Order: sequence, then C-alpha cells, then structure tokens
Amino acid sequence: MWIGEAIWLTCAIFGLAFIAETFGLAFLVIKYLGVAYLLYLAFKMWTAPVAKDVGEIPEAGSRWKLFLTGMTVTLGNPKIMMFYLALLPTILDLSAVGLVGWAELTLTMLLVLVTVDVAWMLAAAQARRLLKSARAMRIANRTSASMMAGAAAAIMTR
Repeated sequence: MWIGEAIWLTCAIFGLAFIAETFGLAFLVIKYLGVAYLLYLAFKMWTAPVAKDVGEIPEAGSRWKLFLTGMTVTLGNPKIMMFYLALLPTILDLSAVGLVGWAELTLTMLLVLVTVDVAWMLAAAQARRLLKSARAMRIANRTSASMMAGAAAAIMTR
C-alpha cells in the first residue's frame, strides 16, 4: 500500500503540475470535485449501518497475494486519488517540485506512512476489544465522518 501511495504522489506531482499550469479552471473543478467526494464519503460513513459482530481476523494468504491486494486497493481507491488531487496542490507549488524535491517528498511520505500505520496497527489491536458493540462502532464511524468533513472544509477554504 505504501508503494501505491508513492505512485499516486508521483502522478500527482508530475501530472498535476501540468494541469495546474495549463488548465487553471479544470484544476479548480478537480479540487471541488474532491471536496464533494470527501463530503459524500463523510455522509456515507456517518449513516453506515454497524455490524453486530466484528468476527475473527481473516487468515492471511500468500505474501505475493497480499502485496497485489494492497497495491490494487491503493491504486484503485478513488479516495486516495482525490486526496492527492484536491489536497496536494493546496500545500505545494507543484511547478516548483523537481526530481530532488520529489525524492524528498516520497521519502518523507513513506517514513510518515510507516510510522503512522505501525502506530495504528498497535492501537487497532488494543481497540478491537472495545469496538465490538454497535454503539462503539457508530461513535467511531461518526468521529471519522466528522474528520473527513473537516478535511473537506479545510480544502474548500484554501
């Protein structure tokens, strides 16, 4: 999944620089489509039904199959694509990012993702016991939805 994120970052940096320089209006439309999509996802998460039983952790398959699954999920996930399309240009001047800047951004992104994902894995192992009730899942969904809507608002105001 981290490799997929690096691919999306690369596409966003080099592809969006061209769009931002050439098609300013199209770029603005992409940004607002990303905001709308984040708000849609927040709404869906807020109203999502919760499972009564979380169940057991599924068995892991082969490493190659897990790698391909992670890559497919990451590259095919419109949320990730919209994140890079909507948020990255509001943070960076994409036309000023060269090869060294891209390498620095990619390395930084990978270090942050590894750190955050490992922390989440450890927290999830502990939280798994707490999130078995429907009430706890509803609270988790609504908290996540609120954060997604907040991200959409932050993107919109930039």
